[in-house]
Amino acid sequence: MSEERDEHPNVLIAAFEGWNDACQAATNAVRHLVDRYDAREIRHISCDGYYDYQVSRPMLCRALGSPRIIWPQTTFYEITISPTRRIFAQIAPEPNYRWREYCRQSLHIADELDVDHIVTLGSMFANCPHTRPVPVDVSHDLEVENPSEGYTGPVGIPTVLDDMAREQSFDTTSLWASIPQYTGNDDCPKATLALLDRLGEELGLTFDPGDLEAETRVWEAKASMLLHCSDQLAEYVHHLERDWDAAEEARRTAAANPAQAEQLVKEAEDFLKNL
Repeated sequence: MSEERDEHPNVLIAAFEGWNDACQAATNAVRHLVDRYDAREIRHISCDGYYDYQVSRPMLCRALGSPRIIWPQTTFYEITISPTRRIFAQIAPEPNYRWREYCRQSLHIADELDVDHIVTLGSMFANCPHTRPVPVDVSHDLEVENPSEGYTGPVGIPTVLDDMAREQSFDTTSLWASIPQYTGNDDCPKATLALLDRLGEELGLTFDPGDLEAETRVWEAKASMLLHCSDQLAEYVHHLERDWDAAEEARRTAAANPAQAEQLVKEAEDFLKNL
């Protein structure tokens, strides 16, 4: 393994349409990289046996006047970020069937591409305000600092891919953006940009934001308009802002004075025990 390989391991970024992709934020992050950089398709996984076509329907397209059926499929890209850096990306609808076989096939392709590190992207609706930075949860190798606070419950294909990749000795990272649930299902460029920024931090890269910053301002303005139309929604968002600001203050306190933060936690626990 070369020194350059040690410094810049081959990375595969994976995002899947559907349950794991609120407002298409995760898959739009991959699409943004494909559109902004020199990208070429290098591998595919056939749709056969993986999809329920009443859920992931084929699309009718017309190229040069001729109709053509486009079937759901997985596409792998090689993306050249700079003359010295490249990454790989996988994008697909979430399969309906045979997840373990699908992940084995995905990891076989990752192995063929000499990938060391797999990064899955996801987005979910959450109770957070659109007026604050988009929260992006990061976990490495499916581990969290405090297991008692880690997520338990239903999972999607990114988590299954992470788990199987870890078992095959790939390094894994999972990035999940939280999107305000009251903003609807339209594309959320703010979450896409947040994922790209956090992904860049993980990989030691700075990605070109393109039009995402301007689109984010438009998205925020539309979200703010919703508050002008509903006093109840405005009060709800104000409550979310207070909670977000309090949590941020607690994190800053913990970073600046861990002993004081530990004491505050102990006092809170003692208070709750006496209720």
